[in-house]
Amino acid sequence: MASIQHIHQYLDDHLDESLAELMTYCAQPSVAASGEGIPACAELTGAMLRRRGFEVELIETGGSPVVYGYRPGRSEKTLLFYNHYDVQPPDPLDLWVSPPFEPEIRDSKMYARGVSDDKGHVVSRLFALDALLAEDGELPCGVKFLIEGEEEISSPHLGPVIRENLEKFAADACIWEFGGVNHEESPGLTLGMRGICYVELSVETASQDAHSGLGGSIFPNAAWRLVWALRSIKGSDGRVQIPGFYDNIRPPTGRDRAMLAALPPRIDDLRGRYGVKSFLGGTEHELELRIKEVFEPSATICGLDAGYQGKGSKTVLPHRASAKMDFRLVPDQRPEDIFEKLRRHLDAEGFEDVHLHYHGGTTPARSDPDDPFFKLVVDAAEPIYGKPVVVEPIIGGSGPSSFFIHDLGLPVATSGVGHPGTQAHAPNENLRIDLYLKGARHAANILKAFGET
Repeated sequence: MASIQHIHQYLDDHLDESLAELMTYCAQPSVAASGEGIPACAELTGAMLRRRGFEVELIETGGSPVVYGYRPGRSEKTLLFYNHYDVQPPDPLDLWVSPPFEPEIRDSKMYARGVSDDKGHVVSRLFALDALLAEDGELPCGVKFLIEGEEEISSPHLGPVIRENLEKFAADACIWEFGGVNHEESPGLTLGMRGICYVELSVETASQDAHSGLGGSIFPNAAWRLVWALRSIKGSDGRVQIPGFYDNIRPPTGRDRAMLAALPPRIDDLRGRYGVKSFLGGTEHELELRIKEVFEPSATICGLDAGYQGKGSKTVLPHRASAKMDFRLVPDQRPEDIFEKLRRHLDAEGFEDVHLHYHGGTTPARSDPDDPFFKLVVDAAEPIYGKPVVVEPIIGGSGPSSFFIHDLGLPVATSGVGHPGTQAHAPNENLRIDLYLKGARHAANILKAFGET
């Protein structure tokens, strides 16, 4: 078997080839929200796996296909990689320095929509496989990929696909879609994710817009109607006012608090990076902020649409208004329960006319921190990054990890190529080339150690 030094040397020598493949991948649009480029990107993803000798299947879902790949290895153990090929919409386009689907490398970073979330993670893992295959001629363990195309819209079809194919996706452990370093350049290991309930509220008060001079005093205004409905959901104190919203919440344990307390301080980093002058509730204590961030559910208005917002003025009374919201959920909340409570709340407050559309949701999930797989992932990272791994019991973001933790029964660990300034979901999304190489090295170390354990 080749030494890990030879495998890392391969990665150094073939970096430009892998970056070229990543640029091709990012040049293919795959916007989940609109469906743009999804079928073509699913086919491209399958082709990339086939080039590595994987048995590939595109599983139809009723939405975007799930790309499944499997290649056996020297060990009977199997490692499952979960990733997604879909990306966020690139808007607003005028804020991009270079076009979102025309990848460009400048200042030691690659810029493109999806380059970090999540195509850079996909290709870096394939790059690690290339090195292992080139040096050994076989993989150290069986490897499966589950690469979906709906993660950015809350994975509405993934649960049924997994439950109908439990044997196909069976494995011994899972590496999640993302990972990387924090603001102190320390690698991170995440043990869990919050859930999400994503909804759209809309209201129509007439059949068409009206002149505000004609209707301003006598017609109902859809924009005001929506604003009043939204105001009933969350108070100025930051508390969600839906009855029962805070039921079924499992508080953090003493161990959770200890893990959060061990994380490096970041209030100053958040202030500097985002220009935030204060935090909700006046929170200024590091541990209190960490606990609120991940163990307190939230209600966020993600976007509002009503009336005229162009240049100059237009005296119009809008007949339709809509808003999109996400509710980030903590153990043991459930998205379907929150949706039902929201509907009951709006009805009770007199907003029966506000239509609710459920765009999808996922359940919070956490892995057992004592599973030996996590020590393997940590040990595989520290020689590469030269710093201790930072372990988080749960993060504020969401994803379909519950299907892997609860349905497939797998420990789920993180490893990847991200950094705090990656601009995921925003204009000028980017990936640092040095972290791309480190992420591939970490993946190779994990695979080699997993196969030999």
